[in-house]
Amino acid sequence: MPAVNRVLVVGAGAAGAAAAIVLAEAGVAVEIVELKPDVTALGSGITLQGNALRVMQRLGVWEAAQERGYCFDTLGIRAPDPAGTLVMEFPDARLGGPDLPATMGMYRPDLARLLLDRALAVGVTVRYSTSVDKLACDETGVDVALTDGTSGRYDLVVGADGIRSHVRDLLGIDPGTRGLGMGIFRAFTPRPASVTRTDLYYGGPSYIAGYCPTGEDSLYCYIVEAAKDRSGQSQEEMLADFRALSQAYHGPWDEIREVLTDPATVFYTQFETHVLPAPWNRGRVVLVGDAAHTCPPTLAQGAAMAFEDGVVLADMLVAADVVDDAFWQAFTDRRIPRAGTVVELSNTLAQWQLDHVQGDMGSIIGRLAATVIPPA
Repeated sequence: MPAVNRVLVVGAGAAGAAAAIVLAEAGVAVEIVELKPDVTALGSGITLQGNALRVMQRLGVWEAAQERGYCFDTLGIRAPDPAGTLVMEFPDARLGGPDLPATMGMYRPDLARLLLDRALAVGVTVRYSTSVDKLACDETGVDVALTDGTSGRYDLVVGADGIRSHVRDLLGIDPGTRGLGMGIFRAFTPRPASVTRTDLYYGGPSYIAGYCPTGEDSLYCYIVEAAKDRSGQSQEEMLADFRALSQAYHGPWDEIREVLTDPATVFYTQFETHVLPAPWNRGRVVLVGDAAHTCPPTLAQGAAMAFEDGVVLADMLVAADVVDDAFWQAFTDRRIPRAGTVVELSNTLAQWQLDHVQGDMGSIIGRLAATVIPPA
């Protein structure tokens, strides 16, 4: 029997959904509460590397995701010149093993919907527009008051509520999150036929520009600039600034710019990073995903690390007899070195861009592969 019988998951993103699905498949009663009114409103596109795809297989959503997303196995590097010259094309690392594509792009709301539909299918209860108001933890469980006025007692609470985690705040944990001095525009647009993989443009007026196909008819595009406070801008103003920055990039960008016209599809965030020191739990409350660690998207590993946190935690709970200090030590021993290395490598790549230096990209990819590729 699993070490827990009733679990509350706070947050319906990658980490929370993964933990909920695996636990529910093992017969655990799982509830998810999600502050947003609807998970299909979560952002634009997402790039998923092979180790994320491997977890999606485990969760039973890979086949459906593959039908909706766009898979590819190469990466292109283009110059910020008037032709958008293709400088290099090379095979991308298959971080999920040889039987999976190197990369898949997907519309983020579609991924969220697939995960929540799978959670519901295996018996998870999901409540939207709801979060945690109060937590009271003892040796055997957690008494929880929710913002919808209900309350309950759980064997475990999983805080998977993102970089601004309210659960983490309730535990009194300072994540030490810091900005990296970079901000990113993202937008979701129709896909020109010329875009069949991710191409990255380094240099020009911005640090990096790129795009990722997310389906037969869609892609998301992005440009990374020096961080600015754009919180007071309208969607129309952000679109205008995004389009202005994109004028320096050509090749497929010229076609993308033609369809980059809908202000509602434009998002802007700043790069931030942190890794919580051990332990990630306080008694029977544990933090996973961006609540525990976050990194810039320079290696497209954020979702993969969140997925892995959720599955590893759930698998360990299903296999354990008790949830004690030894259990939490084993969990952090598995997750902190791996997630910490990914954060370190992602931050290193961002710093090279900030410093305008050409670092040893081969060493970054080699260390990433050594960290995440499953043993033969």
